[in-house]
Amino acid sequence: MAQKNYVSEVWVSDLGNGKYKNPVLYADYSDPDACRVGDDFYMTSSNFNCLPGLQILHSKDLVNWTIIGAAVPYALTPIETPERPEHGNRVWAPSIRHHNGEFYIFWGDPDQGVFMVKAKDPKGPWTEPVLVKAGKGLIDTCPLWDADGKVYLVHAYAGSRAGLKSVIAICELNADATKAITQSRIIFDGHEEHETCEGPKFYKKNDYYYIFLPAGGVATGWQVVLRSKNVYGPYEWKTVLAQGSSPVNGPHQGAWLDTPTGEDWFLHFQDVGAYGRIVHLQPMKWVNDWPVIGVDKDGDGCGEPVLTYKKPNVGKTYPICTPQESDEFDGYTLSPQWQWHANINEKWAYYAGDKGYMRLYSYPVNEGYKNLWEVSNLLLQKTPSDNFTATMKLTFSPTQKYMGERTGLVVMGMDYAGLILENTDKGVILSQIECKKADKGQPEQANASVDLKDKTVYLKVNFTANGSKIKKSEGASDLVVMCNFSYSLDGKKFTPLGKAFQAKEGKWIGAKVGTFCTRPGIVINDGGWTDVDWFRITKK
Repeated sequence: MAQKNYVSEVWVSDLGNGKYKNPVLYADYSDPDACRVGDDFYMTSSNFNCLPGLQILHSKDLVNWTIIGAAVPYALTPIETPERPEHGNRVWAPSIRHHNGEFYIFWGDPDQGVFMVKAKDPKGPWTEPVLVKAGKGLIDTCPLWDADGKVYLVHAYAGSRAGLKSVIAICELNADATKAITQSRIIFDGHEEHETCEGPKFYKKNDYYYIFLPAGGVATGWQVVLRSKNVYGPYEWKTVLAQGSSPVNGPHQGAWLDTPTGEDWFLHFQDVGAYGRIVHLQPMKWVNDWPVIGVDKDGDGCGEPVLTYKKPNVGKTYPICTPQESDEFDGYTLSPQWQWHANINEKWAYYAGDKGYMRLYSYPVNEGYKNLWEVSNLLLQKTPSDNFTATMKLTFSPTQKYMGERTGLVVMGMDYAGLILENTDKGVILSQIECKKADKGQPEQANASVDLKDKTVYLKVNFTANGSKIKKSEGASDLVVMCNFSYSLDGKKFTPLGKAFQAKEGKWIGAKVGTFCTRPGIVINDGGWTDVDWFRITKK
């Protein structure tokens, strides 16, 4: 039986009248890239240290998307810190391409170099990652298969590792695209005109090589396109998309796509702070062999973002669908919206589909534990809208012999907060906790606590975005996101607990929401668990 499309209660881009609203994905699919194969579009994005990594999204019309899998399902190698998250590291700005019957994804690991995986089916299985070019600071990679059979790779440099940024380089790969066979040659220097140029995507159209790249910074920049009739240049440039009079700050970095009917479109992100980098779709056209993205109001060849627009003409009309959010935990594998915060340990969870719950086993925290920033077995998903509510039902079964096992609902970022159940010598205590500057090792504090006699409890957090105010001087989005927590013993009457918390982004990612189960880092041969019955995303 065909699986029913998931449709969000809190954000649907398709307006149902032939138009769509931006963002098409109100979720942190950072540094998106996409390709078309026949009538199908496939997208991936940065995942940094979160796994499964390189989530694959599928669409038929560039507006309605669903998650179909992940290219790195379990672990990123080498496994140097398997029990400690590597916040902000690992998978940066991937590219996805289809060549000769196979899908390829390239990405830069800023500490190791350029990696590649490939698959015949985008749902997987994907190959193990291959190190294509070793080197510190090699990031933002994209291949190009040329008509003469040569394979090129464009990339940027991370100043934090390479000691150089704002330049774009190209090297040549072998025919299998598994190894660099030349040194990289810098072909564009953005220091004067386009500081912080990065994130290049490589294309060829007619006689021109095109490199699409963002410049000016994540929250404040613009989209540049380079072109040349020689792969190594010299390249001329043009700014083709900027904020202009729109409320969309930093419109850049993404993917040029065409439809089967011959239209051109551009997917890009917008940094909105606590919610991360959300995905917009812009119309695109070619004028004098230059792309113009968005709507060019003054005719200078540089467009600005649209908030609503006519949907892409793909020749057909497809049903509305959105990426998965709510989960009844009635399967035997993890639903694809969930990610752990590090390489996955198979001992963390049991997916009891026949029983209708997911069991998380309490897992020891690391030596020198300070707060949840250091915990790998956080099971989290991206926030899916500007205003929404997340509610979960769980049953906590800690051991009685050892104290300190914990579980609950958490909103995770560099600051975090949540509703936490803890097994103490006085019984189970439910606390609304918060931790400011968690990334700096600061301790949690409890804002309010209650004794919990019932093993089963319903936990809720309401997210409210207090408008998006544009700082015109900086061009950045100033989105304030407040979280309010409450709990219930019957799932009907909810009691507020603690105080409001201002959500904050993580390291290069938006705030995430989810659950966990931990125990103190002491040597025992077993522990307790929490059974999560369901997790639901709803309107307020």
